[in-house]
Amino acid sequence: MTDSVLFRNGTVLTMDDRHTVLPNADVLVIDQRIAEVGVGLTAPEGATVIDATGGILMPGMIDTHRHMWQTAMRGYGADWTLTQYFVWYYLESGKLFRPEDIHAGNLLSALEALDAGVTTTVDWSHGLQTVEHADAAVDALQAVPGRFVLAYGNIQQGPWEWSATPEFRDFVSRRFTSGDDMLGFQMAFDVTGDPAFPEKAAFEVARELGVPVTTHAGVWGATNDDGIRLMHEHGFMTPQTIYVHSATLNQDSYHRIAATGGSVSVATESEQSAGQGYPPTWALRDHGIPVSLSQDTSVWWSADLFSAMRTTLGADRSREHMEAHRKAETVTHLHLRAEQVVDWATRGGSKALGMDSVVGSLEPGKKADVVLLKNDDSPAMFPILNPYGHVAFQAQRGDVHTVLVNGRIVKQDHKLVGADLAAAREKIGRTVEYLRATLGEEAWTRGMNPDVPETKVGENPYQYTEWDAGSAQWKH
Repeated sequence: MTDSVLFRNGTVLTMDDRHTVLPNADVLVIDQRIAEVGVGLTAPEGATVIDATGGILMPGMIDTHRHMWQTAMRGYGADWTLTQYFVWYYLESGKLFRPEDIHAGNLLSALEALDAGVTTTVDWSHGLQTVEHADAAVDALQAVPGRFVLAYGNIQQGPWEWSATPEFRDFVSRRFTSGDDMLGFQMAFDVTGDPAFPEKAAFEVARELGVPVTTHAGVWGATNDDGIRLMHEHGFMTPQTIYVHSATLNQDSYHRIAATGGSVSVATESEQSAGQGYPPTWALRDHGIPVSLSQDTSVWWSADLFSAMRTTLGADRSREHMEAHRKAETVTHLHLRAEQVVDWATRGGSKALGMDSVVGSLEPGKKADVVLLKNDDSPAMFPILNPYGHVAFQAQRGDVHTVLVNGRIVKQDHKLVGADLAAAREKIGRTVEYLRATLGEEAWTRGMNPDVPETKVGENPYQYTEWDAGSAQWKH
């Protein structure tokens, strides 16, 4: 811990309302807050001075939807579809997770978030089968000096069931206090579109507790426009609601989200691989719906927002070109720019979480969540000509040099500060060993290697098998 930190001589992406970029500038942090941003600032006596020359200073990134509890299974489902994910977690093996397994996953996920410059993460924790699981999740989050939001969910029960228990209410009152911007709370559940709208009871609990709801919406085969309509007709769509994915919704649903001020958490790596629907930023832009970015789960994908920015730009631009080509047109000027996705990865997340007055930009008075991208050993980190483009397309987690959360240095010189990775590795190892033994080797291997569908190659009219020298032609 230190009272003051001065970053000296970096390219500063303030992400303020004007997206001010300051070359060769400084950022001064005193205690928990940003004190000054400018050129040639004076270091207070005893300050830690960090040379940012050749680097980019930006706000800490914000992930608005990550299933942190699944991190022990990193990469296990690399070849899954969404159906296989649902079967493994919702119907079968997800029930095996003990409180200590939730703790292990959350602990490792929290550490890797900080390592990648993600200073605020929403733990979309839908594996909380009991309050003991929930306590274990929060214990892990509070063991790491990051900023987190627990989104409480339980895929083994309907939300109208778990939210009605006295144990749930007691947990909320015990573990969360108003005004704590280091640990927030949401309720996480989905709306299936059942005309009876059983989720109404859970929305009423959320309203009574004064907490936001985050929900997977517009997921092919799981949640649809009927769910959005039911939420809207019953008055449960609010500016605080975060709709995750929202990839298969119709215009009417997008209009309802826009009109009620909600936002969408886009997880492009997830949507373009698992099958929720085409990553929807191209449609969200048309409806003026605010966007934040997320990484979903390490069971499949990377756990850093550099990948999210890169894939989001690629998917949006691909769709823009495709739509133009269908009309025999050519896109000559792209709508979505690197600057916008950097905003979504920082300020977009803070706005979605109602924390824009606290974090999301480098402005005096805001909490000091700061990331320095600098890597003198990387040939990809110079020259920095377009800093937004560099963040979105060139940088990666290995270029995260220093990270501050709430004014505290949690990573410096490319290494986490005070992190016990050996203990985290040991906890994760115990979870993997337990799950593998419980499932059995055959089921473990089968789950990681789903069947490959038969591939049929279409007939090729230009495919020949024999050359006839007499006629000097190919014969079938």
